[in-house]
Amino acid sequence: MPSPQLSPYTTKELSRKTWPDFVRLFSQGSGWDFCQCMHFHRPRSLPKEQRLRTRAERGIRNRRQKRALVEQGCAHGILVYANGEPVGWCQYGPREELPRIDKQRDYQGRAPQGPEKLWRITCFAVLKPYRKRGVASAALRAALEAIRRGGGGLVEAYPITRWLTRAFGNESTHGTESMFVKAGFQRVGRFGSTRYSSHVLMRKTV
Repeated sequence: MPSPQLSPYTTKELSRKTWPDFVRLFSQGSGWDFCQCMHFHRPRSLPKEQRLRTRAERGIRNRRQKRALVEQGCAHGILVYANGEPVGWCQYGPREELPRIDKQRDYQGRAPQGPEKLWRITCFAVLKPYRKRGVASAALRAALEAIRRGGGGLVEAYPITRWLTRAFGNESTHGTESMFVKAGFQRVGRFGSTRYSSHVLMRKTV
């Protein structure tokens, strides 16, 4: 019987200790530097008077706010490493930590009503040389295990089913439907589309 193939990647939780690795990954100029994975932490877009003109300015502000959330224990994620270097990322967290989904029109009436704790997996980032090499899948497995250790519950995801444009070169994503199907998620229904991509809502109990 053949032995199981070992993963070429290791994973770590986002924490004060791994914060420098998060900064290094999000400083690679791959399109995520301005966001710093803050989008879903905010319940809505910032007021017009608080919007900054340049990506660099937004990146500085968002990194500062992300760091504050990490210090407070209010930001969760998985860093994926190859040969000791961070090459991928997955953001997850409880509903209260990532409230923006609740405000989306396509989500209205779909929020679960049961007593289970609700978790969300919102974002993935993988450095270009490592895409389509299992980094996102490794991050997803680690995120689900972290959720299980955190008490489990109902886990939601909002993967892409189709890119509508190549404006960003498919550089950042919410994951693919096929990856979540392989992880045991079931499709709940369409989750609308943006200017760039079409999405579905998926769930799994952990």
